[in-house]
Amino acid sequence: MEVIRLEEVHKTYSDNGVPVHALRGVDVRIEQGEFVVIAGPSGSGKTTLLNVMGVLDTPSSGRVYLEGEDVSQKKSKEIADIRLEKLGFVFQAFNLVPVLTAMENIEFSMMLLGIDVESRRERALSIMRELDIEMLADKRPNEMSGGQQQRVAVARAIVNNPSIVLADEPTANLDSETGANLLDIMERMNEQHNLTFIFSSHDHAVIDRARRLILLKDGVIDEDVSGVSPRSE
Repeated sequence: MEVIRLEEVHKTYSDNGVPVHALRGVDVRIEQGEFVVIAGPSGSGKTTLLNVMGVLDTPSSGRVYLEGEDVSQKKSKEIADIRLEKLGFVFQAFNLVPVLTAMENIEFSMMLLGIDVESRRERALSIMRELDIEMLADKRPNEMSGGQQQRVAVARAIVNNPSIVLADEPTANLDSETGANLLDIMERMNEQHNLTFIFSSHDHAVIDRARRLILLKDGVIDEDVSGVSPRSE
């Protein structure tokens, strides 16, 4: 099943009155269960592309479809609901709420959806056990290591059973071993739950895990290669 489709997407920013063409007519389709890495040099447009896919940013022109629905011209309230219900996000800065415990951070999006306390606590605990972080339930972000915070961020991203998880440089603030462990978790979630992952990264440890690699250059897709990841060959 197709989960994302972009048709002739352009994105132009203004930098002190000078137009910056971040995306130049991008066409791409992502199927359910794919493990995709968007890569490219700095300024190639990879983060912009990820943000457009995650409706964190709107295209200057072109169409964006999520599960067949055109979201390009949706109102901000509708877009917020789509993000909450269908998408999960993992950022390099973790973006946990500092005054909340790990459990509360994971429960937060479920609370916004109106899920009752007992159900969201049960779901959060189930995800924490799966990611081996139940011991962090009562800890706040400043009491956790970077790797622990990122695992909590992953739990928060997947707790609502999203169609797609978008991860922007998720290993950037982690050491190599911790980053590898995090990628192991994401690969397992992809394989066991058919959860679609889309990464934006220049980290070769992430790129080497790609089942599909989309290379951007100057805002256009330079290569789009599917197949077994290099590390498993």
